[in-house]
Amino acid sequence: MDGRIKLLIRRIALISYDVVAIFLSSALGLLARFEFSINNIDASYLNAVKDYFLINVVVTILIFIVMRLYNSLWQYASVSELENVIIACMLSAVTQIVGMHLMHRRVPISFHFVYYVCLTVLVIGSRFLYRFLRNLISGKQKQKQAVHRVMVVGAGDAGNVLVREMTSSSFLQKKVCCIIDDDPLKIGSFFRGIEIVGSRQEIPAMARKYDINEIIVAMPSVSVQERREILEICQTTDCELKMLPGMYQLINGDVSVSRLRNVEIEDLLGREPIRVDITSILDYVNGKVVMVTGGGGSIGSELCRQIAEHGPKTLIIVDIYENNAYEIQQELRRRKPELDLVVLIASVRNTHRIESIFEKYRPDIVYHAAAHKHVPLMEDSPNEAIKNNVFGTYKTAKAAVKYGASRFVLISTDKAVNPTNIMGASKRICEMIVQMMNGRSNTEFVAVRFGNVLGSNGSVIPLFKKQIEEGGPVTVTHPDIIRYFMTIPEAVSLVLQAGVMAKGGEIFILDMGEPVKILDLAKNLIRLSGYRPFEDIDIKFTGLRPGEKLYEELLMAEEGMKETPNKLIHIGKPIEFDEDLFSQQLDELMLLANSDSELVRQKVREIVPTYVIKRNEY
Repeated sequence: MDGRIKLLIRRIALISYDVVAIFLSSALGLLARFEFSINNIDASYLNAVKDYFLINVVVTILIFIVMRLYNSLWQYASVSELENVIIACMLSAVTQIVGMHLMHRRVPISFHFVYYVCLTVLVIGSRFLYRFLRNLISGKQKQKQAVHRVMVVGAGDAGNVLVREMTSSSFLQKKVCCIIDDDPLKIGSFFRGIEIVGSRQEIPAMARKYDINEIIVAMPSVSVQERREILEICQTTDCELKMLPGMYQLINGDVSVSRLRNVEIEDLLGREPIRVDITSILDYVNGKVVMVTGGGGSIGSELCRQIAEHGPKTLIIVDIYENNAYEIQQELRRRKPELDLVVLIASVRNTHRIESIFEKYRPDIVYHAAAHKHVPLMEDSPNEAIKNNVFGTYKTAKAAVKYGASRFVLISTDKAVNPTNIMGASKRICEMIVQMMNGRSNTEFVAVRFGNVLGSNGSVIPLFKKQIEEGGPVTVTHPDIIRYFMTIPEAVSLVLQAGVMAKGGEIFILDMGEPVKILDLAKNLIRLSGYRPFEDIDIKFTGLRPGEKLYEELLMAEEGMKETPNKLIHIGKPIEFDEDLFSQQLDELMLLANSDSELVRQKVREIVPTYVIKRNEY
């Protein structure tokens, strides 16, 4: 049957019911006044009600139409619909008083009050009885079908919305079995008919008791640390985990089951996300020619996305890998068709190519993200690390000076601190280049140092996910190895903020909170994938790789620490060194690297005294 015909039939049925309700309310109004005895009712009163009845029906139905009582979806009826019914019935009673008075028809005063009460009860009863029966039928249908048995953590506003949606919708195959909340005053009470069974410590026991398949964390307003603690408790169960993305959904009224997302590994870092002054970044980048080297990589591509949002005059993406460059080019063309975008394939090692780009486009700001970053690979190819990282940076920096760039931002790494691998040592030399160039030019040079980036190309998370998809084992180099982590948007926010705050020569460092054990990261990711570590998916320890440390540092002892207006961003004091000697050593290092000499590590050790040459064994 056509939907419009169904709607018409439903409205006719409701109007017919309301006519009967008006008749019954009028009859009860008289009967109640005369002790429910028809014989006791004065004939003039009966005639008065009879004379006004047809007018009353027409007026009342018109009021109901105006109050949208025939337009509401009563299976989702709420307080708003209840208010409309009460107001509509009150208007019907008031117009009846006025109408009878104008027609000189007399009835007892109590008649109008009883009429109003009876009409209100009958109309509300019809609408909400429909909702009750519908929910009852859909509930029985859910019981017959395969459903997810759900535990909701959080009996606040967000939990209220989610529970209401899951209990009222016949399309969601989810049954809320119990609710968890830390408020002791709520425990034992019922929330939309579902019991609040305990605090967060009771999650594992209640998951077993109620045979829970899925846990939904509906606590968008709690701190990151508190959310992490709750998620860690949830992970001790075998349940699928979902959560609301954040507080703004609650503020905007955008809370629904469709907004739930899987718990990601980032949720378990236990650190508030870094916040930056977006306005200052906008003012800084707006109207400028901006170049991003390595713009197709994980950090570089996110830099391009965020820069594109801040109104640059021209955005120049330089990358040696054409597939990555093509992907970010197509993405930005779709998202920002008005952007003046230039995408160039080039190697930062090619002096002529880099200088020709600078000469043609004259960038105001350069973000240098191009680098070889894989520690084990660079241990096997140390000369390539030096050619690309050190001299790619040096050549790009010199071109920036030659063609008048106002600022140059180097992407560095915590592996540059007391390095035990050639990649980290090469990045430390890059930091020294930035420091030297800053003192010899009008261009402001700055370095940004941060730890591992979750989800970046070649990082541990994508590797673990692939290993889990293949059934394991997940490989961890050492049970005690720890790392600092941040998300890609955080890393890029730091880089952009550093560009704004730079005065020249600084090394900006993010306060990344507590380091994370890689073993815990692996366990958490296995659990988030719905498996049990060491049972469903095994974890194997493979031994520290060449050049790998058990822990990383963000600051050398000599550097000290200086705060910035953003409390999570610090500045390391530059370490003094002989710049003339450094320039000479760079020339010698270039000769060794270009000749693929095995002495390149020793030369790097001369330049970076904190570099320890070793090959680790587990």
